[in-house]
Amino acid sequence: MKINRIRFLFAAAACSIAWSGLMTTAVQAEEFSFTATNGTKSAVTKVLVSQDKKDWGYFDIGSGIKPGTTVDLVWDKSTNSESCTQWVKANFADGSESEPAKFDFCEDRLEIEF
Repeated sequence: MKINRIRFLFAAAACSIAWSGLMTTAVQAEEFSFTATNGTKSAVTKVLVSQDKKDWGYFDIGSGIKPGTTVDLVWDKSTNSESCTQWVKANFADGSESEPAKFDFCEDRLEIEF
């Protein structure tokens, strides 16, 4: 009887560990990311996004994206309820701004070049 209880506890622990791994994978799958490349001669100082081209939010890109550099950017979890389709534009160190372009951020391996 005691051996059956030990087996049950071992099986329960194994199932718990497996479930925990599945949950971690599910959480990671909800993380939306994309690759941004600066193909210009001026550093990108801000990457802005909008659903309606009126209200703009931005990504934290630290000190910027240097010319010729590619970075991976991840959406904040608070945006998970927003539409996959967003407008994107960049501000540059020379004071210029790119034209807004529409992208589907639910697309796998999305790559954007400024």
